[in-house]
Amino acid sequence: MKLVLTEFVSLDGVSQGPGSPTEDTSGGFTRGGWLVPYLDEQFVRRTSDWLDLADAMLFGRRTYEAFARDWPQITDPDDPYSARMNSLPKYVVTNTLTEGTWHPTTVLRGDAVQIVGKLKTQPGRELQIHGSARLGNALLAAGLVDTLRLVVAPTVVGSGRRLMEHPSEAIGLRLVEQEVTPSGLLVLEYQAAGVVPVAEYEGVSAFV
Repeated sequence: MKLVLTEFVSLDGVSQGPGSPTEDTSGGFTRGGWLVPYLDEQFVRRTSDWLDLADAMLFGRRTYEAFARDWPQITDPDDPYSARMNSLPKYVVTNTLTEGTWHPTTVLRGDAVQIVGKLKTQPGRELQIHGSARLGNALLAAGLVDTLRLVVAPTVVGSGRRLMEHPSEAIGLRLVEQEVTPSGLLVLEYQAAGVVPVAEYEGVSAFV
């Protein structure tokens, strides 16, 4: 399976609590819900299309527990995500949980990089990570992420956990798709591109 990381981020890189003020208050975070004012039909259509490509989902413990609490309660047949979210096979990387409550769930214990590397060898289309920024960042740094999908909200949150924590590894990416929704969300899709290119600026002559 191809490993795909999907993240919602602010302009200052915050990925914590995009969906509601109470989604994730860990660390005293009080600024959740920053993505919601910008949700529009184009965003829903694009993210629903992404979810249709998934054959399984992968989570860290924190995001898994939040999703396992909330998604089973959404039973509206017209909701564009709930049927897929609730029925897809789910994997959670954790050394603290012994079993999952959001079925079907498989608990993966041990080193995340080794475990996910083995999981990727299974047949299928996409193994999607939603949220789980710390797990996603670790897998990015390890070179296991094939595709990174970002939805960037036109807002500066000012505090909260960031997707790209530093220091980290240098990560080469190539932009393959981009669009802007009517509300101003920037939707970006990148493919892993190996070594990060570097060069030395040689002045105006380099561009003429």
